[in-house]
Amino acid sequence: MVTLSRRYRYVGPAEILAGTTPDGAGALIAAPGDFAGWVSTVPAPDLVEPFTFVVDLDGVLRLAPRRSEHVACAEGRDVLGAGEITFVRQPPGEAGVGWLGWRVDEVSNQSTGYCPDLDSWPAVAAALDQAGLARPDDFTVGFVFRRCPDCQQRNVVRDDDFVCALCGADLPVRWNFDSG
Repeated sequence: MVTLSRRYRYVGPAEILAGTTPDGAGALIAAPGDFAGWVSTVPAPDLVEPFTFVVDLDGVLRLAPRRSEHVACAEGRDVLGAGEITFVRQPPGEAGVGWLGWRVDEVSNQSTGYCPDLDSWPAVAAALDQAGLARPDDFTVGFVFRRCPDCQQRNVVRDDDFVCALCGADLPVRWNFDSG
């Protein structure tokens, strides 16, 4: 089990959480064989698209189609990480490729339902390692999320501009979804 100081609760729209059902849960990828079995069922055209992922509280990777909500992938539970991920198949023996012949091409923390901070990377990295997937050293694209203390809206901070896109209030420099 991965132990981190932060777990992420769902902070998105209540109606999406209310519509979460167990049949929308992401595929558990706890070991290399799990990934091999899962990827063999994914239609080839879908493999070029990003997938929704979460890392559950046991440190296990869950994967679902991109059009899936992160909270559905996580069965409505808290997570250690969430975002989008793409995979690429490489010829055997190529540098940087796990024994499965697959590697993570891109991985982000893009989830407006959980708004995970960049410090969720160690949990994501550990889950990918457990799944036997070669991976980058960090998020290939990282998002900075903040909740506006005035209007309570979720924001993506761009270009270090910590100002709410809706009401213009200053946003905190530190991640703040654990309050409110």
